[in-house]
Order: sequence, then C-alpha cells, then structure tokens
Amino acid sequence: MTIQRTKPHVWFALFPFLSWLTRLNRTTVQADMMAGLTGAIIVLPQGVAYAMIAGMPPEYGLYAAIIPSIIAALFGSSWHLISGPAAALSIVVFSSISPLAEAGSAEFIQLALTLTFLAGLFQLALGLVRMGTLVNFISHSVVIGFTAGAAILIATSQLKNIFGVPIPAGESFLHTWLVLVQEFAHSNPYSVFITLITIVTALALKRWWPKLPSMLLAMIVGCVVTYGLGADAHNIALIGSIPSHLPPLSIPSFSFTTIRELAPSALAIGLLGLVEAVSIARSVALYSNQRIDGNQEFIGQGLSNVIGAFFSGYASSGSFTRTGVNYSAGAKTPLAAIIASLLLAVIIVLFAPLTAYIPIPSMAGILCIVSYNLIDFHHIKAIAKASRSELAILSVTFLATLFLELEFAIYSGVMLSLIIYLNRTSKPNIVALAPDPTVIRHRLTNVVRKPLLECPQLKIIRIDGSLFFGAVNYVQKRLQEINEPHVLIICSGINFIDVAGAEMLAHEAMRRRELGGGLYFSNLKARAYEIFERGGYLTHIGADMIFEVKTEAIKAAFANVEKTQCARCQIRIFEECHTVPRVAYMIREETAKRCGMA
Repeated sequence: MTIQRTKPHVWFALFPFLSWLTRLNRTTVQADMMAGLTGAIIVLPQGVAYAMIAGMPPEYGLYAAIIPSIIAALFGSSWHLISGPAAALSIVVFSSISPLAEAGSAEFIQLALTLTFLAGLFQLALGLVRMGTLVNFISHSVVIGFTAGAAILIATSQLKNIFGVPIPAGESFLHTWLVLVQEFAHSNPYSVFITLITIVTALALKRWWPKLPSMLLAMIVGCVVTYGLGADAHNIALIGSIPSHLPPLSIPSFSFTTIRELAPSALAIGLLGLVEAVSIARSVALYSNQRIDGNQEFIGQGLSNVIGAFFSGYASSGSFTRTGVNYSAGAKTPLAAIIASLLLAVIIVLFAPLTAYIPIPSMAGILCIVSYNLIDFHHIKAIAKASRSELAILSVTFLATLFLELEFAIYSGVMLSLIIYLNRTSKPNIVALAPDPTVIRHRLTNVVRKPLLECPQLKIIRIDGSLFFGAVNYVQKRLQEINEPHVLIICSGINFIDVAGAEMLAHEAMRRRELGGGLYFSNLKARAYEIFERGGYLTHIGADMIFEVKTEAIKAAFANVEKTQCARCQIRIFEECHTVPRVAYMIREETAKRCGMA
C-alpha cells in the first residue's frame, strides 16, 4: 500500500510559522532580539495605560501583550505586526461592559474575558470561511473617523485624573465636560503639574532623541517629581503595585444570558480588531515588500483572542505604535514579537512592584499623547479635499463615536459607507461614443470629451459598471431616453450581469424590435453570456445581436437601418455609409450651393 504524503503547503496553511522558521539564522535572530527588547520596553507604559482605558486592573494590559501577541505572531502572516492591547478596542470594551458591572471588579474582568472570547470566535470563523476580503468593504474613512472620535473619548476619560476631580466612570462625553466645568474650582494643581511635566518630557524626548523610549522615560520623570513633591501630602493618586507573576489562567462565562448581552459588542470589537490589524499589517508590508494574507491574519487574530481569554488577556489587535517600532528596530521575522512577549513576562516577574510609584496623572499625560497620535490629521485633510461623500462617512462615524454607543458608531459608519457604495454602483457610467475621423481606424471616442458627429439612427454607448438589480432602473431609464431606433452597447466595461439586469436587457431588446429598431451587443464577457443563455434571455435578445467586436456589430446594425434616411444624411460617420448613394436632388442642391458661394 502506498502512503500518500501531505503536500508541504498544507502544513504551511495549518502552521504558518513553519514558513518563516526556515528563514532564521544568526543575523535574523540577533536583529529580532534587539527589536524584541525595544518592544518589551515600549509596551510597559502602553499596556498599563490601555488597561486603565478598558476599566481593567493595570496588570491586565500587560497580560494582553504576552500570550495573545505570541499566538498572533505564530498564526498570522505579517512579519512585523505586533498584537496586544489597543486604545480603540480598550475604550469599546469599557463602554460595552461598564453598564453591566463596576470597572475593575471581578465580574467586570470576567465579562471582559467573555467579550474577548466571543470576538475571537467571530474573527476565527471569518478566517476559516475565507472572508479575509471582508475588511475591503469597510471604508478607510470609517476607521479614521472612529479612531479620531475614540482618541477624544480617551483624552476626555482622563480629565478626572488630570485635574483630580471626582467624575463618575462611564459618563457620556458631554456630561464629563459638564462635570469638569462644575468641579473645576476643586481641581488639584499638583496633579495638573505632574501631567504637564510628563507630556513636556515625552514630547521633548521624541523631538530631540527619537530613538529613546520617550513614554517610559517621561513616566519615570513623573515618578521622580511626584516622589519629590510627596504624593500623600498633595493627594497625588498612584497606580499601586501589580502582581509579580505570569498571566493567571482564567475562564470566561459561558452562560446564555451573558453571551446574548455581549454578542453585539463582540461583533463590533471583532470587526474593528480585524480592520486595525489588517490595515496595520498592510501598511508596514508596503515598506517590507511582503504580501499579506488577509484570511491568515483573521485566523491569527481570532486564535489570539480565543486563547488569550483563557490567559487573562482581554481584547487585543494590531498595535500601530509597537508595529512601527518593531519594523524600525530592524525586526526580520515574527520571532521579534515572541521575544518581546517573553521579555515582558520576565520584566513583570522581576520589576512589577515598581509600578506602585507610578502617579496616575503621569499615565493620564501618556494617554493624552497616545490620543493625539491616534488622530490622523493628514488623511482627514486629504479626505476633506478629495471627496464629500467620504468626508460625510468620516464625520458621521466621528460624531456617532462621541455621542452614541461605540459599537453603534462602527455600524453606522459601515452602513453609511455601504449605502454610498451601493448608490455609486447603482448608477454606472454610460458613455456615448462616435468614430473619430482624425485618428487611425476611426477609433470610437467619448463625445463628451471630444465633440463628434453621431449617427441619427444608431446610438453607440459603453456601460462602465455591473448590471445588477440596483442599477436596473437607472440603466433602463437611460436606454429609454435614447431616441435613435438602433442602439449598440459596448460591454467591455460590464463585469457582471445578474438576472434582473439580463431581464431588463431582454425587455429593451423586444421593445426596440417592436419599434422597428434593435439592441446590439459587442465585447460581451463570457460570464454575462452564460447568464443570457442559462436564463433563456438569449431567445428574446437574439443570438445574432451579440458580436465579439464592435466593427461586426456596426455592420450588422447598419444593414438594418433605414437606407432612405441614409441617402439624405450628410453626417456619414461610418465606412458603410459611403456604400449608400445620395439621392439626386441632394446632389443638385449641393451643386447649387457651391455655385452660389462662387
């Protein structure tokens, strides 16, 4: 019996890390080691800050950067993408669970892990059914608008920590600012000072020493200043020490009630996480000349959240900051992400008690910087100049993020972008064409771009777009507005025709035949021809009305036009027109005109 061996590519599909393990050598491992060390340092302030945004204890932000990051590196397709806690996802986690449980409580943590597990299942399912192209249908403007709105919400949520005023957690955007105005007289100037010192230090380091970990060093400066002032003496809040142990095992809640309550938010988090991860991976791949497999990224992100939920990791996705630093630090393979996670685990075990001295106003300052960096001013300006519809999508998503539930903000932006897309595709471009006598072979040219004479009996048009049910009424109306009895449709721009489109064309062909004209087709693609044939529409349209090239279609149409009208026509734009002699009185009339002019 012959044993059939599995093809290597099957193993690479199941275990994608096998494809880059073979690329490891001394040079790549050294580069990944340095990049991993840099990444481990960078994630320390970010992880704690993002956990605060999510309403989780500080250590959970670091837990989310260990196991989930390793799983995403092993099962993703990007060489440089670093997964872990993200600002936008953190704020969605908080807004989704804060109405159900008190932030930081055991119930809140379990709900967050359940939410992560459900979001991971959704992501994994999309990856397994090969839906990696799904993110292409989410407008980039939606992501930019949501991220900008989330950035402002993040900064707003830190107002209580900056000014030291009591603002209840989970308040709306407007109510938070209203409470701040009311309580501003009771603000703590020392907290404000610590925040400003942290921000100024981070910006200065970023400006003059960009290679240094500016956020980490700025936080250390904030700790030193706080220690000098005296935290207890001036009521400066401290984070407190975090447990110095590895991520503990955890079990999400699988009750039907909990799953039903969290399912809509899990869908939003899963979708947003995939958009972020794939977008970041593709942006870095432009510089590394790598091809990203969207389906594999879906699987990697889904597994990272599903498995991470059992190791105290809340919702994670691609991190733009850490990914950019990873690439800039010289990472060659996903091993850099794995090394960063392992080094972070070592740091937690050895240095976790030092977080007891980190002032919360310093973390608030770091979050303000993170929030500002999340706003993509460059693309916002470009969108505002380039497209009103994209600007509308961005604005609606941005405002919905500020004033509505975050998951609804994502859905509203996606729905609006789909509506605008469908509106565009429902009105395909219909171009009128005519032969241009000034070019070789009298090529058909757009009469709008260049004014040309058109035949009074044969109208030539080209449809650029698919003929599906949403475009049927628009195209049918445009066809019925054409007064010429014969119409030739150049189908080179039609990629798809559905049943509704085929039926509309069949009715139009019969209508024109009854009026003494005809509907002709050229350059029809095989897929569209199959729809005509299988649906029985070919019998109504006529197989003899479909031609491979436009010259044959023009000859066939000319054979059916009214020749007496051709004899009186002075336009004569087709070669076939010269085969019809002009009537005698037309010749005498032209001769008389010439004599009069003479």
